[in-house]
Amino acid sequence: MVAALALPGIGSRVSWPAMNQRERVLLAPPSHDAALALSATRGDRQAFARLVEENKRSVYGLCLRLLSDPEEARDAAQEAFTRAYASLESYDLEQAFTPWVLRIARNHCLDLLRRRIPARSRVELDADTGDGTHRELADTTTEAADDTLQRAETHRALEKAVAALPPNYREVVHLFHVEQLSYKEIAATMGIPLGTVMTWLHRARAQLRTLLEGQEVAP
Repeated sequence: MVAALALPGIGSRVSWPAMNQRERVLLAPPSHDAALALSATRGDRQAFARLVEENKRSVYGLCLRLLSDPEEARDAAQEAFTRAYASLESYDLEQAFTPWVLRIARNHCLDLLRRRIPARSRVELDADTGDGTHRELADTTTEAADDTLQRAETHRALEKAVAALPPNYREVVHLFHVEQLSYKEIAATMGIPLGTVMTWLHRARAQLRTLLEGQEVAP
């Protein structure tokens, strides 16, 4: 496709080749993710392998948190990367790759979870909880005490408390505290507004504090 452009002081019109979105991105130095994704779309399997290597821990961690089964989580992570590779043309090169592939993994895991539940008793994982929030998913690791024993006890208590959270709170805690995604990246991963991320994280922390106080273990 060619776009015509009139130049000041020149009577004739000069034709310039039109660029697609991916070509325009290259006018500026491409990000690390964009460069690898572009190479992958051009058939460079090693480039995609690097994206997998850099994100496999995060993808598997989220799958394990959602599915609670290591073998199933490994299969789900593999499927997520397979789907990501097949959908590379739809990846926005101006965005980070991690939230994009995590969203693919998350959606796949939610589909798997929905299939576990009989249709008549199914409650949508993203359904409203009644207080303006939605159901979703999990995490562990927050700061513990310096002492090794206290840290281990706190970790067990935290795991138990996190497991008791609504699914949406568990997931947002995991993405923020474990995967260390920004609010914006969590919003992109979960497909929810930025304000919802902040609200869920705030409420999750409040619930964790209450649960941990009930177990007589400081958060």
